[in-house]
Amino acid sequence: MDSTIRSEEVIEVTGGTLVVLSRDTGAPIGKPVPVSVEPCIVGRGEHCRLVLDDPEVSDSHCSLAATPKGVRLADLGAKNGTYLHPVLIADKGFVYVTMDTRFKCGQTWFELRVTREQVPISSSGSFGPLVGRSDAMRAIYKQLELVAPTELSVLITGETGTGKELVAKAIHEASRRRDGPFVTIDCGAIPASLAESTLFGHEKGAFTGATARQEGLFVTASGGTLFLDEIGELPAELQPKLLRALQAKEIRSVGAKSYRPIDVRVVAATLRDLHADVNEGRFRPDLFHRFNKVEVRMPPLRERLDDIPDMVAKFLAEFGDPSAVTRLDAPSQERLLHYDWPGNVRELRNVIEVAYELSQGGAIQIPELGSRRSRAAGGEGPVRPSLSRPYEEQRQEYVDAFDRAYFTALLRETKGNVSEVARKVGLDRSTVSERLERVGLRRR
Repeated sequence: MDSTIRSEEVIEVTGGTLVVLSRDTGAPIGKPVPVSVEPCIVGRGEHCRLVLDDPEVSDSHCSLAATPKGVRLADLGAKNGTYLHPVLIADKGFVYVTMDTRFKCGQTWFELRVTREQVPISSSGSFGPLVGRSDAMRAIYKQLELVAPTELSVLITGETGTGKELVAKAIHEASRRRDGPFVTIDCGAIPASLAESTLFGHEKGAFTGATARQEGLFVTASGGTLFLDEIGELPAELQPKLLRALQAKEIRSVGAKSYRPIDVRVVAATLRDLHADVNEGRFRPDLFHRFNKVEVRMPPLRERLDDIPDMVAKFLAEFGDPSAVTRLDAPSQERLLHYDWPGNVRELRNVIEVAYELSQGGAIQIPELGSRRSRAAGGEGPVRPSLSRPYEEQRQEYVDAFDRAYFTALLRETKGNVSEVARKVGLDRSTVSERLERVGLRRR
């Protein structure tokens, strides 16, 4: 498993410029907007890089980003769709554009002029707790090297299990606040009735059960970093108060009469498609704008399989036995590199931990992951019932395997939007949430 760093410190991507075309003459109007690695969002919302005055355009309509494969033109769930020439891009789908072209949003036409350019990537194979020497990760390290020393709020996106909290920790450890506290809260885990008190604190007697004054997490994290995990689950009524805290750098606890200053940097993460939430009115566009200035997208593990050797070595070192990596046999190494890892880095760590514990100092052997995947996907793979185990217990195992594979695919397609998943399968959102929790795709 070769893990040497290549000598180059740049990668070549297809980017370019974007211009709006006149509806009357088709001629370019306004200044060209650069299309680089950072996504260029097009829409009516103030958070967009290119803001349009077109009533048929959504708040977040489409995005363009430079990649090695071409300019990634993605629809963001726009109500009237995104058209590449006469072809409608699938709802929340994307295409890679490799030559000059025109596309349409609402009643507005654009011309995309592509160019090949080189962008810098880090020469390091790690950044804080993050490891991996793929171009994708080294590009992220370069982004973090620039962003971490600033006071900018950061939004981390990606599938479940990709390591979003590790990115937040890496930002904190590389910032000027590294000696301060790093405080984490899962916004999807707090009851809506307690969310405001949890974040901002409360005064004695502010509500039934408030028998004493309590500081909130914004105060607990003073001088450090507050990590809001799953910010897309934040109750709607709390979003304007969070926006005010970020803009004014002050908070008011529940029951207090005055505001108090805060000294904290906020980093947020989500697996939800916040663009779709903005379009559907579930997430405030001005709060999204506050975070979307810097977005760090964590790629799924299937897009960076070359990083697996470094991650395996890191996990074994964390288990207290760094030399154990030499006991991983060759067939196991091949299995690790030929699996699509629906659970991403979290699943990889679990597989390595189980194999390590079972090895008892001998060869570390990974089971056939592909067969497990094919059975979970409803493919070939034998079903071997046991007459000595309860019928319902065995039946539930296979139901859970199917649900995990089916909902994993739907979550990828909808970019984590549980409401959209519920619509596609014809179930209510609470039922889908319960099934996702049961098979480990969503935390309670």
